[in-house]
Amino acid sequence: METVAENKCFGGVQGVYSHASKATGCDMTFGLFLPEEARDGPVPVLWYLSGLTCTHENAMVKAGAQGWAAEQGIALVFPDTSPRGEGVADDDGYDLGQGAGFYVNATQDPWKPHFQMWDYVAEELPALVTSEFAIDAERQAITGHSMGGHGALTLAMGRKGQYRSVSAFSPICHPTASDWGRKQLKAYLGTDEAAWARHDAALMMRDVGFDGPMLVDTGTSDQFIDLLKPEALAEAANARRQEATLRLQKGYDHSYFFVSSFMEDHIAFHAEALYA
Repeated sequence: METVAENKCFGGVQGVYSHASKATGCDMTFGLFLPEEARDGPVPVLWYLSGLTCTHENAMVKAGAQGWAAEQGIALVFPDTSPRGEGVADDDGYDLGQGAGFYVNATQDPWKPHFQMWDYVAEELPALVTSEFAIDAERQAITGHSMGGHGALTLAMGRKGQYRSVSAFSPICHPTASDWGRKQLKAYLGTDEAAWARHDAALMMRDVGFDGPMLVDTGTSDQFIDLLKPEALAEAANARRQEATLRLQKGYDHSYFFVSSFMEDHIAFHAEALYA
């Protein structure tokens, strides 16, 4: 692992690090905010998964999360959204390939050799950061925006017991029934739609749910709301009687102005679960 940058931030340290990933077969970069409390021992961690076209840097710079995390004594990890580099498959579209990993383990060529983002986020990167930094592996929570909201919800429901709480900003809730999903799931996982179900939050909610608190915010003026399908997740949560707070925020869109407006709520929500 190499240190790209470290800056003092709200009494703690905002770092950027790179490492050779076995899961993705290439070098990966991630951001990590450690609050001041990490000097004295391991702290709980909140994972933030970003959306289409993003790198580790978008949320790290735009979400306004570090101040609220410092107040709660929580670490933040900002992974990249896909493998990158020479020899890594890509596509001309913004919504497939580099910058659009969709947090799945690809089974189809040309994506299979590198696009193992589920394993990277759920297993490899947590093992690395908990071994190299003062982070408590037993106290993890997860959130994300858009494609990252999809990843946060499906990882939380698919990795039983790993995360104490889950939240999402404008998540892609029902990708098997959306143009933001069908294209990518077919490319990465093939034509058997049964293999897609474990990467669809609405379907997973009906199937397994989440054993813990859930918070989801979507703006009523989100320009992509028809692709996000928040109503599908709400219907599934109601059918399962899932513990969840699902909110439509009047007038907000899909941008980081929206994300930063509700970041305090989300970090406080996770802090309650992480310190329970």
